[in-house]
Amino acid sequence: MMDHTISISRRRALSMAAAGFATLAGLGLAGCAGGAEAGKTSYKIGVLQLVEHAALDASNKGFVAALDKAGISYTIDQQNAQGDQSACQTIASKLVGDGDDLIFAIATPAAQAVASATTDIPIVGTSITDFAGASLVQSNERPGGNVTGSSDLTPVSDQIDLLVKVLPQARHVGLLYCTAEANSLIQIEMAEKALDAAGLTHSRYTVSSSNEIQQVVESMIGKVDALYAPTDNTIAAGMSTVAMVAQENKLPTVVGCDTMVEDGGMISYSINYEDLGYKAGEMAVKILKGEAKPADMPIETLSKSECKLIVNAAVAKAIGVDLSGITADITV
Repeated sequence: MMDHTISISRRRALSMAAAGFATLAGLGLAGCAGGAEAGKTSYKIGVLQLVEHAALDASNKGFVAALDKAGISYTIDQQNAQGDQSACQTIASKLVGDGDDLIFAIATPAAQAVASATTDIPIVGTSITDFAGASLVQSNERPGGNVTGSSDLTPVSDQIDLLVKVLPQARHVGLLYCTAEANSLIQIEMAEKALDAAGLTHSRYTVSSSNEIQQVVESMIGKVDALYAPTDNTIAAGMSTVAMVAQENKLPTVVGCDTMVEDGGMISYSINYEDLGYKAGEMAVKILKGEAKPADMPIETLSKSECKLIVNAAVAKAIGVDLSGITADITV
């Protein structure tokens, strides 16, 4: 029987993960600041999630599922910064001060906050597009420090190919993302290259916070034929607002991940974030057991064969887009 303790600050519990936690006993066991000790029988794990939205929640759930599948005994401290950068720093300092054996960081700003707070405690990150580009590791092939994890780099060029296929009349595409997220810019640049290759024009539409989403999407109306949004945490968290404006104005949306489709996007060719978190959890187990070190563990990704085509049939119908020629893996 595994022992779990959940301490949740400034967030509501992840509903599905919490259900699993609730069935288990809670015993707090002290760890050491340098990571797991050889021969330990129970581990202390801290979690810092940037913000609450479906994709990151799914990553968190997958991580916990991998720990449970491994059969290890652990306590876990779930923390959520609610999208606040200063809160990321505060929580990171807390987790380091608690002497966790390992810290799991969900999304780039969360991982950057933890990495700046410790070079000793092993850090496993996920929902991060480019670890090296975010200065979290020396290289994605050989991290070289105390950070490793799983990347959520999505098949951006395939998503643009999908846009071209389902929206053959589209000529100008609006690219929506948050300027505070460096990894979003990486995806935007990839999308721009793919759009250029397809002969489509494009414009960037940026927000600095969720409060600007409605106004910025409204500013696209009449200027673009389609909206593309990558796996941007701010946009994903505000996807219902994007969807509301887009549907009212019959603007098709091609988005970066499955949960954004579930929240009102029209279509995506997407990785699965629960699988991504599970992969990170498997990496964490190896580190805790002393079977591997972050420095030597390449950043892992989900393969193209693991991606799924997901459509929101109700949204497509509402805005008058015919998806009858598309064979979806998932329809919501």
